[in-house]
Amino acid sequence: MLARNANCEKIIPFAFDNMKKKFDFIIILGIICLGAFLRLYRIQDYMTFLGDEGRDVLVVYNILHGHFTLLGPTASVGGFFLGPIYYYFMAPFLWIFNYNPVGPAVMIALFGVLTIWFVYKIGSEFFNKTTGIIAALFYTISPLVISYSHSSWNPNLMPIFTIFTLYTLYNGVKNSDKKLFVLSGIFLGILLQLHYLATFVGVTVFIYVLFTDFVLSKVYKTKKILEYILSSVSKLFLVFVGFIVGLAPYLAFEIRHGFPNTMSIFSFIFNSPDVKTGGNMWYIIQNVFFRLFGRLVTFFPPPEQLSSRPHELISIWYFLTLFLGIASCVYLIYVFYKKFRSKEDFLKISLILIWFFIGIFLFGFYKKSIYDYYFEFLFPLPFLLVGYFVSFLWSKKIYWKIIAVCTIFIISFINLQGVYFRYPANKQLAQAEEISKFVVQKTQNKPYNFALITSGNSDQEYRYFFTIWGKPPVVILNSQEDPQRKSVTDQLLIVCEGPCAPLGNSLWEVAGFGRAEIEDRWNVSVVSVYKLVHYKGPN
Repeated sequence: MLARNANCEKIIPFAFDNMKKKFDFIIILGIICLGAFLRLYRIQDYMTFLGDEGRDVLVVYNILHGHFTLLGPTASVGGFFLGPIYYYFMAPFLWIFNYNPVGPAVMIALFGVLTIWFVYKIGSEFFNKTTGIIAALFYTISPLVISYSHSSWNPNLMPIFTIFTLYTLYNGVKNSDKKLFVLSGIFLGILLQLHYLATFVGVTVFIYVLFTDFVLSKVYKTKKILEYILSSVSKLFLVFVGFIVGLAPYLAFEIRHGFPNTMSIFSFIFNSPDVKTGGNMWYIIQNVFFRLFGRLVTFFPPPEQLSSRPHELISIWYFLTLFLGIASCVYLIYVFYKKFRSKEDFLKISLILIWFFIGIFLFGFYKKSIYDYYFEFLFPLPFLLVGYFVSFLWSKKIYWKIIAVCTIFIISFINLQGVYFRYPANKQLAQAEEISKFVVQKTQNKPYNFALITSGNSDQEYRYFFTIWGKPPVVILNSQEDPQRKSVTDQLLIVCEGPCAPLGNSLWEVAGFGRAEIEDRWNVSVVSVYKLVHYKGPN
């Protein structure tokens, strides 16, 4: 009888643990499925497809037809180029989707779903399962995260590759694995080709290696400074080797041309103060800290929408968000202090703290306007911090559990109000295709020149469709390249995005066509299309 009771005592906890694991698996699977739905549902209707996206798919189309490149997209500001790695990520998806631009957007969405899983994994491994589930849930439903997870754009891969870089580095330090240091460097090289603010991640890597090596080697006690320096340098050298490998295509171009982009990046980040930031380092840091929690976790409205909300609501929303951010950070610092002597906990929590505070601090030196997408390398952090703090509340007495549940419910409710499909779809891809098809029809299969008159877009989304249909416009060359004006055809098709007067417009594609008259005009979708022919004079 005693033996039977002893067996029961062993079996019951095992069965309970098995059930808990299955329950956790079902919850995270449900969260991941929800994340996939929120990122892939009607993606073709809601994705962004303007000039930049058209430029990218046009380059990738050329890559798939044998025209390889060592340069990537142009940075949105600063006038320099990034590395080409994003184009090569796009290539298989554009090919699989038969050159439909939705393919690369699906790629971004799938990487976004993978990021949800890694947020869960890091939360569970670094803290506890409850943290992983809460952090993954908040990350899944964040409208800002979702908005950057269903459109093809190079910065939108930063969250996952930042995780790859730092999680691999953490495991390299923990296990003293040289291969992982090299792999972390490779991921960092890829990351720098996605956005220049990956330099902030590079600084994080540098400080993390130096700090953890300093503490773990106990150099402050042993005074073995030379051993510490050699150990740190060897690890950073391995990271640097991987970094060179990951950045190889970009470096090939830079070396060949005297590093023009590298110098432009550093000049852009640290020079030319912008009056919009006020140049006040402490103000910038405060603003970035709040926006990380406000824009990502609690869906706090951007400045242009504040006037449409009641002042009392905004004030409460602001202070509760600020309290949540500060409380989450203070609690993690407290835990770090308590668990400082445990090597594994020290490595985990110091990574989160260095990643978070160094990322915010470096923005203080940034002398330009700071847009929400600049935070993409920090995206997982506020969710992990808040998730850990809420899990702490959940572990306490019943009234703290109630507060934790209310926090989860309120944050979830607010964020779900901002889900994109609650609003009309932009259908930019369908519009660009419809307009392009109309333009081609009006050419009557004859050679044509093309122009776009717009206030802030480029014509690449139209040119992409012209190219894949085998109907590209003739590009008008200048008189030195084309003295006989053979590149000027008998017709110029102009798309006007907004009110415009095409005759006499200074745009080169219009001015280069020469004196013209309007033969016809049509309203198509959200634009006007003009057909110009050469001026024939009065009848």
